[in-house]
Amino acid sequence: MEQKLKVGILGATGMVGQRFISLLENHPWFEVTTLAASPRSAGKTYEEAVGGRWKMDTPMPEAMKNIVVMNVNEVEEVASKVDFVFSAVDMTKDEIKKIEEEYAKTETPVVSNNSAHRWTPDVPMVVPEINPEHFDVISHQKKRLGTTRGFIAVKPNCSIQAYAPALTAWKEFEPYEVVATTYQAISGAGKTFKDWPEMEGNIIPYIGGEEEKSEMEPLRIWGKVEDGVIKPAESPVITCQCIRVPVLNGHTAAVFVKFKKKPTKEELIDRLVKFRGVPQELDLPSAPKQFIQYMEEDNRPQVSLDVDYERGMGVSIGRIREDKVYDYKFVGLAHNTVRGAAGGAVLCAETLTARGYIQAK
Repeated sequence: MEQKLKVGILGATGMVGQRFISLLENHPWFEVTTLAASPRSAGKTYEEAVGGRWKMDTPMPEAMKNIVVMNVNEVEEVASKVDFVFSAVDMTKDEIKKIEEEYAKTETPVVSNNSAHRWTPDVPMVVPEINPEHFDVISHQKKRLGTTRGFIAVKPNCSIQAYAPALTAWKEFEPYEVVATTYQAISGAGKTFKDWPEMEGNIIPYIGGEEEKSEMEPLRIWGKVEDGVIKPAESPVITCQCIRVPVLNGHTAAVFVKFKKKPTKEELIDRLVKFRGVPQELDLPSAPKQFIQYMEEDNRPQVSLDVDYERGMGVSIGRIREDKVYDYKFVGLAHNTVRGAAGGAVLCAETLTARGYIQAK
């Protein structure tokens, strides 16, 4: 790419906004030029606005420290400075829907980490290795919004990244019933142990709204574009429990599956390690070379050893074995704020750029 695209980050001071900033440092295609957040942060330098709340392991990029944060509600002004935006705003669902549409209507593409538009029928919700064809619905969305280049695209929930890719790789065997329990890191709530000391040595067996997302969102990414909207798939039936555990980064899933065409264990492993998608074919900057790895050891994957596989953009699967009640069971692991949040959105933006949906204004 001859000249980098100018990128804005909406909600830049929060944990996901910070993750966007750390991931986009030295990105070959994108340059963060504009940071926007709530009115209380506006007018401060980014370093002042974040204060002591920088939550990444790596230092705040020097280039970001002195950027003056803009008011995210001043849509026209923010949009005038960028080619597209990433959205990680902390607002109510209705407020997020409204402001993301306002940005799109300024002819600014919005690639969102938020859940507000995940069920808007003409908004694509994409894992680029799984359903990039859903970006086709953008042309219908533009007609509704009255735009020529502005649109909204979203990525799905962080918890499904640990098992939906495996189930996708096994599509030929027709999984029809799935039971999943997710063990979810505290960064999924935008927290660290410093913010949330009561999570140390503790488990909370409830995460609001998470079980519904974990059961329904895979069906939407496996759906089809019909008549200008995305029609979710009807199977497999998925039932989930979602538990918060004392881990900083990394969502683990323990999953049981029934198949209409029962495979061998060897076939399951073969399909995982051979599974590739558009990001690998196009060699996109953030794409993992190997999307899914299979781990033979009985005690893997582990958060402490495996969460950063492929810079946090890969998925680790282990412990595939036959089950007495279901056909097979397995354990999956994915980095919730990289693959599951900001990194997944960056990969969506790279796919959209490669396909011509995002261009310089």
